[in-house]
Amino acid sequence: MRRAWTRFARNRGALAALLLLIAMTLACLVGPRLTGHEPGRIYPDLVRTAPGLAAHPEPDEIAPALTRLAFRMRLAVSDIAVTGDTVRMVFSVISKPDDAKSFDTKPIDERVLVYLSRSDLFGPASIVERRDGGRRLVVEAPLRRLRFLMGTDMLGRDVLTRSLVAGRVSLLIGAVATVVALLVGIAYGALAGYLGGVADAVMMRVVDMLYALPFVFFVIMLLVFFRSGLGLILVAIGAVEWLDMARLVRAQTLSLRHRDFVRAAEALGLSTAAILRRHIVPNTLGPVTVAATLLVPKVILLESFLSFLGLGVQEPATSWGALIAEGARALESAPWMLAGPAAFLVSTLVALNVLGDGLGDALDPRIAGR
Repeated sequence: MRRAWTRFARNRGALAALLLLIAMTLACLVGPRLTGHEPGRIYPDLVRTAPGLAAHPEPDEIAPALTRLAFRMRLAVSDIAVTGDTVRMVFSVISKPDDAKSFDTKPIDERVLVYLSRSDLFGPASIVERRDGGRRLVVEAPLRRLRFLMGTDMLGRDVLTRSLVAGRVSLLIGAVATVVALLVGIAYGALAGYLGGVADAVMMRVVDMLYALPFVFFVIMLLVFFRSGLGLILVAIGAVEWLDMARLVRAQTLSLRHRDFVRAAEALGLSTAAILRRHIVPNTLGPVTVAATLLVPKVILLESFLSFLGLGVQEPATSWGALIAEGARALESAPWMLAGPAAFLVSTLVALNVLGDGLGDALDPRIAGR
C-alpha cells in the first residue's frame, strides 16, 4: 500500500482529482450555510436573476418593487430617493376619480408598512414625516443587500445554494449505492467463483437474467408499488449495479482459487468463509477498488438520468439531475439554471474518472517502474 500511494502521489492529475473531490464534498456539506440563502427560500422580487457579483436590489429594481408593494398596500408611492443603503419614499392615499362624490379622508393605516419588512428587498420601515393629516407618509427603509453568484431560478431561489444541497443527495446516492454494490457483488462473485461447477453456473445464470431486465422498466414497476423518493432510488440502483461487480470478482476468484496459498489454506482445514475472507477477497481489492471508483460516477449519472425523467428525487428534495431537468426547461430564458448544476456534475464525474484511472495505475504492479 505504501508503494501504491507513492505511485499515486506522483500522478498529479489523479492527486488533483482527489483534492477536487474533497473540496466538492466539503462545499456541499458546509457551503449552504455560507451562501446567505436558505435552499427553499423564495425571492418573488428576484425571479430569474442573472448571475453576478452585484448586490440586489440594483437601482433600476427598487422603483418597480416599491410600486408592487404599494399596490398591495392600496397606496400610491412617489418621490423615491436612494441614499447609500437607505431608500426614502412618500406613500399617499390613492386619489378618487374626479366624478366621485366624496374623497377618502381617513389617514393611512401605519400597519400596512409591515409589507416592506416582509419583502425580500427592504428592511423595517420608519415614518419620517406625516402630511395632510396622515394621508401622506414620508417613509425610510433600509435596503437588504442580496448576492446571487449563480443567479436565481424560476421561483426566485438561489441556484448556488440549491446546487450545493443537491450535491449532498447525488454524492450520497453515489456513495451508498456503490457500497451496496460492493458488499453484494463481492460476496456473490467470490462465492460463485470459489464454489465453481453447478453452483457457479446457477448463480451466474441468475445474474444473466437480472441483466436482461430493462432498468428503466424496473424502476417504473417499483414506482407503481412504492412512493418515489431517495430510498427507492437507492434500492433501484443498488439492485442492479452489483451485477458488474459480481462478474469482476468472480473472474478474479477463478484465477485465485487454484493458487498455492489457497490450496494450502484448504489443506489446513480452513472453512470456505475463512478462505474467502482471508485469502480470496483481499487479493481482489486492487481491481475492485478501481472498479468502485469508476462505479460512483456511473451511479451519479444514472440517478441524474432518472431525475431528469422525473423518476428520481422529488421535491422538496433535489439532486443535480433534478436541477438539470429544471434548467433544460428554462434554457432560453435562464440558461444559468442549467449551466450551474451541470458544471458541478461534470466536474465531479471527470474527477472521479481521473481518480479511478490513477488508482488503477497505482495498484497495478506491472507498471510500478514507470
